[in-house]
Amino acid sequence: MTDTAAAQPAKLDAAVLKIAGVVVLGAIMSILDITVVSVALPTFQTEFDATYAQVAWTLTGYTLALATVIPLSGWAADRFGTKRLYMLALFLFTAGSVLCATAGSIEQLVTYRVIQGLGGGMLMPLGMTIMTRAAGPERIGRLMAVLGIPMLLGPIGGPILGGWLIEAASWHWVFLINLPIGIIGLVYAQFALPKDDPKPSESFDFVGMLMLSPGLALFLFGVSSLPETGTITATKVWVTMLIGALLVIGFVFYSFKPKHPLLDLRLFRNKRLAISSISLFVFIIAFMGAGLLFPSYFLQVRGESTLHAGLLMAPQGIGAMITMPIAGMLADRIPVGRTVPFAMALIAAGFFAFTQVGTDTSYLLLCGSLFVMGLGMGGTMMPIMTSALRTLTGPEVARGSTLVNIMQQIGGSIGTATMSVILTSHLNGSAPIPGLNDPSSGEPITEAQAAIAAQHGSQLPVPPEIIQRGLAFVADSFASTFWVGFFLVLVTFIPIAFLPRKRPPVTEALSAEEGAVPTPVVMH
Repeated sequence: MTDTAAAQPAKLDAAVLKIAGVVVLGAIMSILDITVVSVALPTFQTEFDATYAQVAWTLTGYTLALATVIPLSGWAADRFGTKRLYMLALFLFTAGSVLCATAGSIEQLVTYRVIQGLGGGMLMPLGMTIMTRAAGPERIGRLMAVLGIPMLLGPIGGPILGGWLIEAASWHWVFLINLPIGIIGLVYAQFALPKDDPKPSESFDFVGMLMLSPGLALFLFGVSSLPETGTITATKVWVTMLIGALLVIGFVFYSFKPKHPLLDLRLFRNKRLAISSISLFVFIIAFMGAGLLFPSYFLQVRGESTLHAGLLMAPQGIGAMITMPIAGMLADRIPVGRTVPFAMALIAAGFFAFTQVGTDTSYLLLCGSLFVMGLGMGGTMMPIMTSALRTLTGPEVARGSTLVNIMQQIGGSIGTATMSVILTSHLNGSAPIPGLNDPSSGEPITEAQAAIAAQHGSQLPVPPEIIQRGLAFVADSFASTFWVGFFLVLVTFIPIAFLPRKRPPVTEALSAEEGAVPTPVVMH
């Protein structure tokens, strides 16, 4: 391979794009599902006569199932082959979706969501493994940009789709929408993915599984319980987080002993993978955590419907769609350390506007800021993932994909819980309204609660000036929380500064290309 060839990688051919189509279908299903279901939580409360804490388990149960199964996906891909395992994951996710639509109680719904999560947890790491092996290191940037579209558009399209389905049909269709997509995906995968030729040579790490999977599940359970309890000192938070953390730490020390651990942390000796993974982890905490608050601002402060809140988020998706293909091509030509900082600067600039939000902030300003953030998102997330996976070879691809997905899952959970707790703590500081109590709990209703309720049509016996004062308090609470998110975005610049700024030597690129099996015909 010459330097010219390295600088101008081969174009994506039809066979590779066909494989990418299968993976994108699975990614759309799993990512859209999370945001669509989050929109349906108030409906679940009404339909099943349940508390918010009970219906929140539809999200928590899914997350815990993901955390349990993701560590297994690397070993299982090597043992059984990526095609049959990916099709099994699609089947489990689709079957779980249909079961969710038939749920007659909140307990049944949570159980079926766990089944969904067992399939959904394998879709992303397996999809990344399939695409990395199919494209090879010199084309992975552009192919990962294809996978990045559903990853970035899911949080935007989910509220729109969820709001429309609930208003136009019923909550059952939040899950049934996955049935036709799942069937198409299974048929498509059968014909598009190359035949498996697994050569299992590794024994299963049972000891590692007994530490890592329960450890991740317990830790994320504690983190996910933070918004409900509002404090880390709650028993169900700190005890589960502590036990989970001890199990994960125990696994970290143990994982260097067996020849084939469940999760190969030795991969972090690869400096590019380590720096890229840390950058991605910090970015996910910062952006995914605060990003979920954008539609909440439109819902709670501006009184928009779920559908309108989703539509107001659309500029972010449009911005990402513009820059993502460009960033994918650049990632195959220019070291990501030279491009990602500029993209992060766009995110920081757009994010700053939300630290200034009030009760009547211009929609033109906010939508413009979301568009600028979208431009930055399109040039940040997938190039970092590309940098993480590019230098992996052969069997390392599946293990590296698993590592990256676990860090994404933990980072997203920590970011979401942190932002939710900060916002809740601010809102709890609102003054109570004398003589007005919640009928279900007997607790006084605060000015902030009354203001949010009034935005959605509730007629409480409260003077207009109290509603306005409460609404201003809610807006200030969002602005204060966005300041924390903005600070975390700035922190992301630290690991990004260490991303590679030079192309790897030609010999390294050759070695990676040979090991990564760049053509789908001989994919193992």
